[in-house]
Amino acid sequence: MTENNCMCQEAGVLIFPCSGASDVGELSDRVARKMAKCGQAKMFCLAGIGAHIPGMIESTKTANKLIAIDGCSVLCSKKIIEHAGFNPLSFNLKDIGFEKGKTKVNEENIEKATSKITGGKVEKANLNTSGGCCGN
Repeated sequence: MTENNCMCQEAGVLIFPCSGASDVGELSDRVARKMAKCGQAKMFCLAGIGAHIPGMIESTKTANKLIAIDGCSVLCSKKIIEHAGFNPLSFNLKDIGFEKGKTKVNEENIEKATSKITGGKVEKANLNTSGGCCGN
């Protein structure tokens, strides 16, 4: 039996990029925005979770899946979400070949990182079909 890692059109998928000040922080943010634009997940406010804003914590509790994308091994996004009591699916761009201080933030690297995280399913979701961007 194959594992279904598809994140397309799943209700309640929230994505939290680290969006840090480094190149890989910017890359994590751009990857999350690409996934959100495709309809694979909804970006959510990591700062609001870190500040323990009650409404944001409650909204996060209702999600089916939480995804943390970190740019480096410090894992700020993952740790903030865990500190708030959640267990995210975690991706570290360092683990998929992007090095802090040495990564160009360009379309090629955004596509490469997004593809690694989504299992290659990065086309725009077709919201009128059940398959979405995973319907291949």
